[in-house]
Amino acid sequence: FRFNFRGFRWMKTMIHMIKEINERKDILPNFTLGYQIFDTCFTVSKSVESALVFLTGQEENKPHLRNSTGAYLVAMIGAGGSSLSIAASRTLGLYYLPQVGYASTRSILSDKHQFPTCLRTIPSDKAQSTAMVKLIQHFGWVWIGAIAADDDYGKYGVKTFKEEMEAANLCVAFSEIIPKIYSKEKMHKAVNAIKDSTARVVVLYASDTDLSPFVLEVVYHNITDRTRRASEAWITSALIAKPEYFPYFGGSIGFARPRADIPGLKEFLYDVHPSKDPNDVLTIEFWQTAFNCTWPHSSVPYNVDHRVNMTGKEDRLYAMSDKFCTGEERLEDLKNTYLDVSQLRITNNIKQAVYFMAHALDTLSKCEEGYGPYIPGNTCAYIPDFEPWQLMFYLKTLKFTTHDGKRMEIDENGDVFGYYDIINWQLNDDGEIAFVKVGEYMFTNSKFELVIEGNATIFWNTESSELPHSVCADLCPPGTRKGIRQGEPICCFNCIPCADGHVSQEPGQRECEKCDEDYWSNAQRSECVLKEVEFLAYDEALGFTLVILTIFGALVVLAVTIVYVIYRHTPLVRANDRELSFLIQISLVITLLSSMLFIGKPYDWSCKACQVTLALGFSLCLSCILGKTISLFLAYRISKSKTQLTSIRPLYQKIIVLISVLIEIGLCTAYLVLEPPKVYKNMESQNIKIILECNEGSIEFLCSVFAIDIFLALLCFLMTFVARQLPDNYYEGKCITFGMLFFFIVWISFIPAYLSTKGKFKVAVEIFAILASSYGLLGCIFAPKCFIILLRPKRNTNEIV
Repeated sequence: FRFNFRGFRWMKTMIHMIKEINERKDILPNFTLGYQIFDTCFTVSKSVESALVFLTGQEENKPHLRNSTGAYLVAMIGAGGSSLSIAASRTLGLYYLPQVGYASTRSILSDKHQFPTCLRTIPSDKAQSTAMVKLIQHFGWVWIGAIAADDDYGKYGVKTFKEEMEAANLCVAFSEIIPKIYSKEKMHKAVNAIKDSTARVVVLYASDTDLSPFVLEVVYHNITDRTRRASEAWITSALIAKPEYFPYFGGSIGFARPRADIPGLKEFLYDVHPSKDPNDVLTIEFWQTAFNCTWPHSSVPYNVDHRVNMTGKEDRLYAMSDKFCTGEERLEDLKNTYLDVSQLRITNNIKQAVYFMAHALDTLSKCEEGYGPYIPGNTCAYIPDFEPWQLMFYLKTLKFTTHDGKRMEIDENGDVFGYYDIINWQLNDDGEIAFVKVGEYMFTNSKFELVIEGNATIFWNTESSELPHSVCADLCPPGTRKGIRQGEPICCFNCIPCADGHVSQEPGQRECEKCDEDYWSNAQRSECVLKEVEFLAYDEALGFTLVILTIFGALVVLAVTIVYVIYRHTPLVRANDRELSFLIQISLVITLLSSMLFIGKPYDWSCKACQVTLALGFSLCLSCILGKTISLFLAYRISKSKTQLTSIRPLYQKIIVLISVLIEIGLCTAYLVLEPPKVYKNMESQNIKIILECNEGSIEFLCSVFAIDIFLALLCFLMTFVARQLPDNYYEGKCITFGMLFFFIVWISFIPAYLSTKGKFKVAVEIFAILASSYGLLGCIFAPKCFIILLRPKRNTNEIV
């Protein structure tokens, strides 16, 4: 296995912190902290082995919490990874020995039933996964790939990430594993998943050590134009952040623990040399690996790192030589992770872990008997013979302020809260990768806050250098809705246009909303607009034409009336009751002008007035004509009878008119009182329009009202039809017969035409029928008489009439 320079720096940081605490007078002034280091070799088996050796004192077969030197064991700092910490904690937890992790983030470590003594100075994966999803939502990504290391950190990290993604209605395009032991098949499967997927953003849950072989594969297959979402395990790792990898991993964005400066650490790291302690095998191994040489008279073997690369051949990352180290090698000439103190993040967690333990021991040592936390008796624990569970009490309740002013405390699950820095990989002027802070994510047990710095410029590894667009299907525009694709994630969908009368106003709506009854969808189906209100208006061509015809008809009737008034003493006007003729003319004016009530926007009053006025107008007209036809009918009977018959008196004709009109008035009054017509919004005929029309109310009343008119017209027709055979001088019978025929033809043809039309044309048909029948009666009854009066005055004599 390769020598881990980063882990070596972590170890040296712990030693530096312990020495610093031992030199302080305010923390554990009468006690000295020591340490014993075990190498887990980044494997679970070695982690368990180290925990057992830690407990048994290496050569003894029962736990007595003493190390190999006989010093009292207080706690364990570490291990470096989640899997290693879990493996050790299952053993240490049996004896309630405290364990403080600095890089173990797995959420399961928060379970105090399984890991009662495991605490940590780094947030759990749940907090990181929540932060990742919030960042993904911030940038509008919905289609994300996931790559995980083949260990607890990777697998369970991705599992938590998937759960958070699902809760946010986002989708994981693929999820693949990076093998810990190189497998060409598994590695190619992970690489091909990225190449073949439409996801432009990939989340990588792995440590830098596990990620290194995958990085080589990505470089070999030349996979660019992807944005990597980094976990805190590798976002600031110098092992991955190399300039030659920037074309493939540049623009990576992820979360890291806050950066800190540790006074004196840089000098302490440089103060290392194998000659200072010939038995320090780790320092010798470090020196040999860093300078590619062999330390004289050392039993430490070569640190040869063999790794199978993407071609399937062994690739020696550090070509070792047989030259001996001189001891004159300069650490200042090295460029590796060990000496890089510019990004002290996990390293700062180690400092906090050591100080956390020291503060707890300090608090325990200052306990006063009788005021202690243990019952019964409020007793205290004493160094060095306290039990591990007694120290755990102080660790769980401890709060202190770190050197950089941050408040440090552990919750009931052994987790810390605080914030992450949001880091973006960019290239600086020297051609090196810079970890640029572009925001931060603050969180507690009850709230969170994601802040992207306004003046921060994020570098995106895309062809356009713009924010990547990572979706399975583009967001459905307004006017459409999502249609789920069978067997595919919810982020993959088709955009289906909304149905008529339904709209979607926001992009990406699952369902279209139905418009209110007075509204309809526009052409784009993006908003509801007021329906067009349709009625026969005065200002449109059809309405204006009908108004002209109505006024013209009324003026013609008025002209006839004037003629009748001027020639009222002539025989033709006086014949067959001139008063009835004047009443007929008045009724024709009423019927003609009643058509004006049908034009324009309907109101309740106009709906009531139009039908009633029309019915009364025709009733007056037809009853007057009936009075005339009765006179004609009796005249015909007289001409045919051999006996003497008396003609009807004019008074009786007027009584017939009065009775007919009174009956009509009575029916109309009942109609208006009981079930009157009113305005009705007809929305069934046309979806896109509201047709304003009059609802007739009671059809039975309406039929009864006009049944009187039909009955009167039928009587008029029958009597004049019989009287049509009077001598030629009595031509009025023929005129009325033709007038009634025309009346019936118009209204019989009106019914099918009226029923087959809709909207304003339906009203227009009714007005045409009113005008046609009125013009017909006017022409048939009065036109011949006016012709004689005005153009043939010689025929307007008593003898001829």
